[in-house]
Amino acid sequence: MNSNVYEYHHIVSFEETNLVGNVYYVNYVSWQGRCREMFLRDRTPDVLTELSQDLALATVRVSCEYFAELFAFDEVIIRMSLGALKQNRITMIFEYWCLARNPKEPIARGEQEVACMRREGDKLVPTPIPKSLRDSLQPYALA
Repeated sequence: MNSNVYEYHHIVSFEETNLVGNVYYVNYVSWQGRCREMFLRDRTPDVLTELSQDLALATVRVSCEYFAELFAFDEVIIRMSLGALKQNRITMIFEYWCLARNPKEPIARGEQEVACMRREGDKLVPTPIPKSLRDSLQPYALA
């Protein structure tokens, strides 16, 4: 395992597949969100507390490229790395790997950009990335 990735393990369920039997494309994006949430739970629980108060992590851009299909009960590893930190924005890179397949070829690759915002009344305003989140992400920066 590469030391500069955070890993989330997932087993595909029937509900994540379509009529043809392969994973419906939108689930890959959902898994990016799940991976990001588990990272926050594991590495920055204080940010979770802030999210329940006035901090918001607003997804402003998301993408996913698909290279191969996944099916029910495939075991998938989603690996998240830090792409960039700029002002109040974080870019994360995601790679999807199937344990039963060629370990040299990812199943998919995605990217997500989030903006750190604070709630002020009924609007959101940009805010710097919390220090603990910035510090927690640094070890996962792409070389």
